[in-house]
Amino acid sequence: MNKQPLFILVICFILGIFFQDYVSLDKRFIVIVIILCSVLLLALFLRSYLSHRVRPIFLALMFFFLGIILHSLNTFPLNSDVMKSRELVTFKIVRKLNSTEKYKKYEVIAQAEGKNIKSILYIPKNVHQLNFNYYYKGWVFMQELKPPVYDFQFNYSGYLKRKNIRYQMYLSGELLSVARNDMSLKESIRQRRLEVLQKIDGINISPKNREFLKGIILADRTEMDSSVIQDFSKSGLVHFLAISGTHIMVVFGLFYFIFRMILPLKFRKYTVILSLIFIWMFALFIGFGNSVLRACIMLTVYFIYVLLQRKPDVLHSVALSAFIILFMDSQQLFTIGFQLSFIAVIGIFWLNQPLLKCFPKQDSYFKKLLFNTISVSVSAQLATIPLVLYYFHQFSFISIVANFIVIPFSELIIICSFVIAALAAFNIDFNLINQGYDIMINGLLTSIRWFADFDTLFFENIPMNLVEVFILSVSVYWLRFVILKFNFENRMILICFILLFFIARAIFTIVENQKDEVLIHDSGKNKVLSIKYGNKALFWISDSTDREKIIKYMVNPYCTSRRIKSAELKSLDVTRKKIIYKGKIYEIN
Repeated sequence: MNKQPLFILVICFILGIFFQDYVSLDKRFIVIVIILCSVLLLALFLRSYLSHRVRPIFLALMFFFLGIILHSLNTFPLNSDVMKSRELVTFKIVRKLNSTEKYKKYEVIAQAEGKNIKSILYIPKNVHQLNFNYYYKGWVFMQELKPPVYDFQFNYSGYLKRKNIRYQMYLSGELLSVARNDMSLKESIRQRRLEVLQKIDGINISPKNREFLKGIILADRTEMDSSVIQDFSKSGLVHFLAISGTHIMVVFGLFYFIFRMILPLKFRKYTVILSLIFIWMFALFIGFGNSVLRACIMLTVYFIYVLLQRKPDVLHSVALSAFIILFMDSQQLFTIGFQLSFIAVIGIFWLNQPLLKCFPKQDSYFKKLLFNTISVSVSAQLATIPLVLYYFHQFSFISIVANFIVIPFSELIIICSFVIAALAAFNIDFNLINQGYDIMINGLLTSIRWFADFDTLFFENIPMNLVEVFILSVSVYWLRFVILKFNFENRMILICFILLFFIARAIFTIVENQKDEVLIHDSGKNKVLSIKYGNKALFWISDSTDREKIIKYMVNPYCTSRRIKSAELKSLDVTRKKIIYKGKIYEIN
């Protein structure tokens, strides 16, 4: 507690959030927890009566109880009101979401039957883009989000319920619009961002590159081509699309360079302060995502330490940023972006310096840039591997090489993208600059596509449960000690953890392979029958069903969850209601 008190207290706070989310204490128990938290706080004020050993325990318990209390306030009650299937609603948009093949998606606040409802709205792609300047009114088909039928399916309803969204609506007919005169400052900023995005659409560069520009600078990937996102994912460079610490540092460096050129040397402190103010304004403009907010807080804390002439502490910065984000919304703890973002930073803190010691002496700027790029990339990837395998069930070994080659150019790409976006925002169009940017991004996307084509180094449908995640995380944790002190004891401990990991995987696989299972899945208007026997599975699908979607959203998740080695698809005659397999009759209703 003496070395990293804030980090340990935030861990206790997070454990309290997890506890409340799992147990869901009712109001009576929450009142008791509030009383206990108040008693602990009073005892800490009267610390003269507490021993040095008891005081840290009381403080840790208080933060644990605080996590329970705050998460209970951020947990939304179940709504027993069921809306009609077709409603006339008035709504305003909250944000634009990723589009599908057929629809544009928006998060909206709708008013129906005198109630305000947060919902996901689907509108046809041929409908004009909605904005924050108007209230909209129209008939919609409304559906309550249902939990998945089977455990291997993604719990989309659970994900949205953490945002207090329980319905989805499909536009039916025309939309009427009425100009608003009650826009908040937040909505005005979002509208301005939307207008800049629309101006970028008018730049004379290729559509793919326009969408890349929106994603890398303005955190808008709503219209990005799915093939481009897939290439980034398969090459292990999807983090390059997310606005993260790298982007914030580069933009901060750009502001710092500009102010340093303008202001005299004696105002160097004000240069830092102005750069921090502008980086927060930039973060506000693009939306406070987890990685953006985390990066801004850490950067601010770092330079506060510098301005106060104190040694910066990474774990203090990480802990403080995590606490601020979770204090505002404890549900953020359960988002993949939050978890990966913070684990990556902690991994860099834990492994970067030990890995750098394995490289030759960095006696030049080029060597420092090269070796730091490799060590930071490897550290972040090693730390996040357990979670990446758990959530996405895929990994590409080519990502190490891809990061090594692409990331050193990230600073140039981010700066050029920022300049192009800024010029578009002020309606300044330099065709020569646009052409140069177009050529550069075409080269980037082509190289990433080349990395993504190494299918032999890309592995998907990798099964992983929480027990395996824990063991693998402990192995990554112990890797630091092996690198720093490569002795027999540390090596044997690491080998034991790795062996334990593979033993656990073998046990879970054997247990799953002992089970046989017959399931009937819904695929739109069609049914899909699956029969699992041992480590194999058969799927019967109709010819009218989209096979690629069935494989992506049904076959692959099922095989991953059940640790199936091989799956086979068979044609199903929709006129027949029965399937005969191995002497047994299976009815499809």
